[in-house]
Amino acid sequence: MALIRYNPWQELNAHLSHINGLLGDTRVPSARVDRDFIKVPAAELQETDDALHLKLELPRLEAKDLDIQVTEDAVHISGERKSQTKTENNGTTKSEFYYGKFQRVIPLSAKVQNTNVTADYKDGILNLTLPKSEQEKNKVVKVNLEPTT
Repeated sequence: MALIRYNPWQELNAHLSHINGLLGDTRVPSARVDRDFIKVPAAELQETDDALHLKLELPRLEAKDLDIQVTEDAVHISGERKSQTKTENNGTTKSEFYYGKFQRVIPLSAKVQNTNVTADYKDGILNLTLPKSEQEKNKVVKVNLEPTT
């Protein structure tokens, strides 16, 4: 009978290798991974002196299918991608498109005037301009310098 040494890290390494294999393949989305995650729109947030500019990627959605709510410190967006695929004559359709409801809350780095938000939606890109509150615009921070000895 042979003596085999138990290595507890070997099992963990095997799991990590499996996960890296699933996530590392970017050529075709994996149905095994995609089923477990909720799809949310990609976002880009840019800050200027006067406003925050939020850009959201929402392809294949109509403006009427979106619900956008803005508070002083966050943007709440939800919607639904509806399937328009019809299969006739007992055919099959394989799709990597995601259909269904989504929601996302994006915290903001500064307080905004949520009553003065402007929006533009074109070609699947939503652009929100969120003007900063007057308190945030005029915010001055004093920096104390201590002499070095």
